[in-house]
Amino acid sequence: MTAKRKVDINMKLDELTRLGSYDFPGLGRKIAGKNGCRKIHKTLDGKSVAILFEDGNQLIHFPTQIGIPAYYPLTEVKIPEKISAVLMDLDGTSVKSEHFWIWVIQQVIATLRKEPDFRLEEKDMPHVSGYSVSEHLEYVINKYLAGKNNTRLENARSIYFEIVHRELQNVLEGKPAVEPCFEPAPFLREFLSTLKEKNVKIGLVSSGLHEKAFPEIKDAFSKIDLGDPVKFYDAIITAGFSIKKGQMGTLGELEAKPHPWLYAETLHALNVPGDEVIGIEDSGAGILSLKAAQIPAIGVSGGNIESGGEKSLCNAFFDNLEELLHWMKDKI
Repeated sequence: MTAKRKVDINMKLDELTRLGSYDFPGLGRKIAGKNGCRKIHKTLDGKSVAILFEDGNQLIHFPTQIGIPAYYPLTEVKIPEKISAVLMDLDGTSVKSEHFWIWVIQQVIATLRKEPDFRLEEKDMPHVSGYSVSEHLEYVINKYLAGKNNTRLENARSIYFEIVHRELQNVLEGKPAVEPCFEPAPFLREFLSTLKEKNVKIGLVSSGLHEKAFPEIKDAFSKIDLGDPVKFYDAIITAGFSIKKGQMGTLGELEAKPHPWLYAETLHALNVPGDEVIGIEDSGAGILSLKAAQIPAIGVSGGNIESGGEKSLCNAFFDNLEELLHWMKDKI
C-alpha cells in the first residue's frame, strides 16, 4: 500500500486555506467568528469557498466569471457498506486524455498570440483541466491575453472547436493524431469487467461536450476490447451539445462540474439507492461536483486533486484503479 492512500469518511475542511473574511455574492461580506459565521475556507485553486455557520450548517460556493455564482449545502456523506453503483469520470479517471485537451487550450493561445512556440506554465494546470471549456479559456485569456487585441471568449471558443473538430475527425478516421490522444487508464478493463460481473451499475460522467467526450471513450474501448460503450455502461451523461447557429444545443457549459447536476442526473438515470453509490474522480472539479451532489467522493491520483487542494474533501484517495478495486471487493 502506498503513502498516497487515504480513507476517511469525514471532510477535513481545516486542511483548506483559512480565510478571515470573504465577500459572498448575494450574502454579503462574512467575517469568520462574527454574526453566525464560524469559519471560512477555500481550496488552493480558488474554485470553491466553504462557509461554516455557528448552527452547524455548511455551504459551498463556486465563484465564477461565467454564468451565475452558486451555493450548495455541504454535508457529510459516508462511504457505503454496500456499493450498488459506481459513477466514473471520463477524462483522467477512465481515459488518459487531459494532456490532449490542455494542448488544445495551449494551441488556442499560441494562435491568438501568434506565437507557435507558446507553452503553458505548470502552475496553470489546475485551471485548465477538470472544469468547462469556457472556464479554461477565460483563465488563459485573462492571464496571457489581457490587453491584447481585445480578445473575447467567443473568438477563443471558435478557434478551440476548430482545432478539436479537426483532431477528433483524424482520430475517428484512424489518421495520425498530434500525439497519443486517448489512452485507457491502467487497469480500466479489469476494473470495469469486475464491476459488471458483480452486477454493479456503472455510470460515465463527463463535463465535456458530447462531440469531444464520445470519441474518447469509443477509442479507449476499442483498445481494451470492451465493445460498444453505449451498450456497456448503464448510463452516459455528458455536458450535452454546443450552442451555436444552425444546431440545437444544451446548457452544459453552465451546469458542468463543479456543479452537481451531471452526477445528479446520472444517479437519477441509474435508479439505485443514494446510499449505495460512490463517485470516482481525478480532478478537483469532479470532487467538488460529487460533494455538492452529496455522493461519496473517491479520488485517484494523476489529476489535479492534490495541486488544486481538494484532497481533504475526498472520502477516500487511491493511487490507481487497481488499488481502488482491491479496497472495494468486500463492498460489491
